[in-house]
Amino acid sequence: MKSSNQISLTQEPPDQLAGVGELLSSLESYMNFGLRRIKSACTDSDGKLNGDSLDGWQQSSYDLAFCAAEIAAARAMNIYALGLQALNATTVQIALSFSADVFQSVMQRLNSRSAELGINRAELLDIFHQPAVSSLLGAYQDSNTLAALAEEIIAQDLLRLPTSLDAEKELVRETFYRFANDVVLPLAEEIHREDRDIPDAILQPAAELGCFGTCIPARFGGLQPDDKPDSIAMIVVTEELSRASLGAAGSLITRPEIAAKALLSGGTEAQQKKWLPRIAAGEMLCAISITEPGTGSDVAAVALKATPVEGGWLLNGSKTWCTFAGKSELLVVLARTNADKSLGHNGLSLFMLEKPAYSGHEFVHEQDNSTGPATNRGKLTGKAIATIGYRGMHSFDLFFEDYFIPAENLLGEEAGVDKGFYYTMAGFAGGRIQTAARATGVMQAAFEKSLIYAKERQAFGKAVGDYQLTRIKLLRMLATLTAARQFSYAVAELMDEGEGQMEASLVKLFSCRAAEWITREAVQIHGGMGYAEESAVSRFFVDARVLSIFEGAEEILALKVIARDLIANS
Repeated sequence: MKSSNQISLTQEPPDQLAGVGELLSSLESYMNFGLRRIKSACTDSDGKLNGDSLDGWQQSSYDLAFCAAEIAAARAMNIYALGLQALNATTVQIALSFSADVFQSVMQRLNSRSAELGINRAELLDIFHQPAVSSLLGAYQDSNTLAALAEEIIAQDLLRLPTSLDAEKELVRETFYRFANDVVLPLAEEIHREDRDIPDAILQPAAELGCFGTCIPARFGGLQPDDKPDSIAMIVVTEELSRASLGAAGSLITRPEIAAKALLSGGTEAQQKKWLPRIAAGEMLCAISITEPGTGSDVAAVALKATPVEGGWLLNGSKTWCTFAGKSELLVVLARTNADKSLGHNGLSLFMLEKPAYSGHEFVHEQDNSTGPATNRGKLTGKAIATIGYRGMHSFDLFFEDYFIPAENLLGEEAGVDKGFYYTMAGFAGGRIQTAARATGVMQAAFEKSLIYAKERQAFGKAVGDYQLTRIKLLRMLATLTAARQFSYAVAELMDEGEGQMEASLVKLFSCRAAEWITREAVQIHGGMGYAEESAVSRFFVDARVLSIFEGAEEILALKVIARDLIANS
């Protein structure tokens, strides 16, 4: 497992940058050793991983999942900086400081789990004595060096590092940057503080800009090319909207993204033509109804019952955390069409439920007798869940009572019976990378506010930003959010090539945890004002907290998706 890295102590930053990949590979070798240790302990005689055995390794699996996410983020940041090294020395140095932080974090995780993973601790710690590591940490863990680098950021009002986007994507970003500033920001605080619905003053111009069609092919009226997906544009738009407000704008694309991917994956041609153009035009807002009170992230345990009747299906049961359910006219609902629960995810189907739009925090929709069986009068009830943040869209508890769904609204129609789980998963990967973009947008907003405040706020006779500790906080905030941004771009390119499912989970894991930390630091830099309701950073803080929960809770994502896959393929 020892690295053969030979980077010199005297190398200049670009040369150090070129060797970071080798350092990360050295850490990765120990991570992989740990993964193989778990695999060996948890593999049955038939060669399959035993879930119960894996549960005995949860802490180690969790730590290794974060190791993988942090290493992947550092690689993305490194590649980004290598592309800019001839143009921007500051960016190179910030990238190196991030790599140094990642190295320390991963080493700590590996060291803490070394005994149970069978890693030779002495050998692991010996990495610190390698010239490459000494060079990197000596330069980019030094407090004075970091503070001096941060001084450049403050002096230049460096709100974001140079873009890696092409001219077309940068134009898209600038368009939605202006929209976010001009339309969303003036309403963001009011929506949050008064817990209001997203107003038409945001929804209508967003639709006119094509916001809801960023993930839908052009043949259906969207902005995606017909021949190849363009996920980066979707990420760029999501980030800028989230920078203005996560709850009032940042999630506007998420539900169309998941619905569109599901329709494109399993929908009939007639279903695609019916719903995709309306979603793309913003004529029909949509919501995704998967989670249930007793299942949480365990999709395979979904119990909402779908019973076949003449002409369609009757839905009975409940859902929870259905975001935007009130104002949405299309609910994508996952239900159990096979009563045999032992089938797990193989007994689920996906339904497209149409309903009127309702404003406010509660609604009741009753079907008339003309819908479904002559004697049927189904009902759907919704009540918004009070939350500390992420306001505007509102997440609902839903109750279905003999609610009739026509046969043609079963995704894939007859061919889609019991395949709903797979259609849902087709949308979730896109949802995870989009959540990473939402996290980056919130981080960007928090950093901007912090940088401005640190320059203006006086404490003990000088600006808050003149203190070493504050400077280093700002440096690490900018480095981390940039790494998250570049990581999401890299994953988007993979997904456009039909790959990147694992990477989408990794970037979500990394970015959402990072958003919690950065918004926490933003509150801290603002001091008492950061905790005040009137301060925007308090909104960023409570909004960021939800990111590690939805689109796959952090623990489930780390254990059941990332670690399990890494272990299986180690």
